[in-house]
Amino acid sequence: MKISIKIQNIKCGGCSKGITSKLSNISGIDEVDVDHTISEVNFSYTSANDLTTFERALIQMGYPPEGIDNPLSSKAKSFMSCAVGKLS
Repeated sequence: MKISIKIQNIKCGGCSKGITSKLSNISGIDEVDVDHTISEVNFSYTSANDLTTFERALIQMGYPPEGIDNPLSSKAKSFMSCAVGKLS
């Protein structure tokens, strides 16, 4: 199934690259495409468990889906993920 999720804290291509790199390695997730200009990630998944795993990974990286709490700690994590994405 294909889905698009609006996410928080995404700012640039470095964020997009980091998200794509990390989430493309999740089993059951394919075709990860991130558009930082509209704060959206598109992907295909196989099962509901894959979708849950994907959302958890976004939260752990500091990019919670819209509608989920976005504390200062998430914003700090996204800053670090962005920096890693720019360097790789």
